[in-house]
Amino acid sequence: MLCRSADLIAEAHASGSGIAAFNVITLEHVQAVADAALRTGRPAIVQISQNAVRHHGGDVMPLAAATTAAAGRSDARLALHLDHVEDVALLHRTAECGASSVMFDASRLPDEENIAATRAAVRWAHGQGLFVEAELGEIGGKGSAHTPGVRTDPEDAARFVAETGVDALAVAVGSSHAMVSRTAALDLGLIARIRDAVPVPLVLHGSSGVPHETLRAALAHGMTKINIGTLLNVAFTRAVRATLAESPDLVDPRRYLAPARDAMTDAVADCLTALGTPGPR
Repeated sequence: MLCRSADLIAEAHASGSGIAAFNVITLEHVQAVADAALRTGRPAIVQISQNAVRHHGGDVMPLAAATTAAAGRSDARLALHLDHVEDVALLHRTAECGASSVMFDASRLPDEENIAATRAAVRWAHGQGLFVEAELGEIGGKGSAHTPGVRTDPEDAARFVAETGVDALAVAVGSSHAMVSRTAALDLGLIARIRDAVPVPLVLHGSSGVPHETLRAALAHGMTKINIGTLLNVAFTRAVRATLAESPDLVDPRRYLAPARDAMTDAVADCLTALGTPGPR
């Protein structure tokens, strides 16, 4: 069933169990998340990034329509979210495409410009009944997650939330986008300090590179929404390579997309199961 992101995030924040959000690129990604959520009985957020929209010719509607259709036909609780939206034109298509939340990303701007742009985005989105996430700090993969000064400062986070009115905050605490090995170390103490400083749920980007036990510790220290993308792509690509290596003359894409979808389903189910058992806050 198609749910509102705000409801799933509020439930996760209240319980401390967290909510996993998976970035999708193809229909097989969408089906994998839906199937895994149904298998595990855990809710999930399906995320379409601006980069994924660009890959599909700049039109968010086809993949969004596939997601809402899959959610509507499933007994799993699923929500649709637009991720890392920098283009205001795409922001303004959030409700139209069936998404109930959006991550507006002005983090590349200087802090004051980030605040002003995010405040304007929040004002518009709240007028549409949308939930808004934003980012403060520099998540790894855009620079270095371990460079001094790029991690989110709790006092800055409190000011940012107060001045923008965002509903959730993505913070830089040591994770990195596009990691293919699960070796990232998070600053759990910093997560707890930011949690104590801000009144909204915290979001961890770049979670594919974080071991399950560390993600559970992050939930216990105050993280709520866990974004995962590269992990699905690794599973997808490995399965495709294995299938084509076994059958190098294969030309029917259904023959290699099906095992790729199955591999992603297993990867998503593994994440959902692992995040369902957090430590005490």
